[in-house]
Amino acid sequence: MTVISTNKDVDNLTFTIVAEFDAGPEAVWQVWENPRLLERWRGPPTWPATFEKLEFAPGGDARYYMSGPDGEKARGWWKIVSMDAPRRFAFDDGFAGDDGKPLDPDDTTRCEVTLAEDGNVTRMTSVTTFRSAEQLEQMVEMGMEEGTIGAMGQIDAVLADVRVGS
Repeated sequence: MTVISTNKDVDNLTFTIVAEFDAGPEAVWQVWENPRLLERWRGPPTWPATFEKLEFAPGGDARYYMSGPDGEKARGWWKIVSMDAPRRFAFDDGFAGDDGKPLDPDDTTRCEVTLAEDGNVTRMTSVTTFRSAEQLEQMVEMGMEEGTIGAMGQIDAVLADVRVGS
């Protein structure tokens, strides 16, 4: 099923993406908390992610990079700010330098992910909040919407392996 809607709301400085999966919240949670599963979908298909560090707990850090088709690397970081497993978590997200440290600790977004069970389906809602309309527009121009849709389109295959215990 995957992505069912996206919404860019400049007035509220948010970008929301909603996806549905034929799996329970516990399985969908695993594709976030397990770095090897996260790597299989987090980057767009042409920009796969590698997580060098993932402390998936409140106060935990993540360091990752996405590898482009020509060998370039786009680095990023997360700081997990809250968590209610397996239903909700929030993290701050930003760009990182080659050392994995934030380029500008004030140039961040806040992402809140919610997993809600509806029968045999889990609805995953991801709301990213931006500091300014300019930051939101810059990320949209960088391909955030297309990249996120492409990335989330890979989750079904990962979930198929989670269900069979691979």
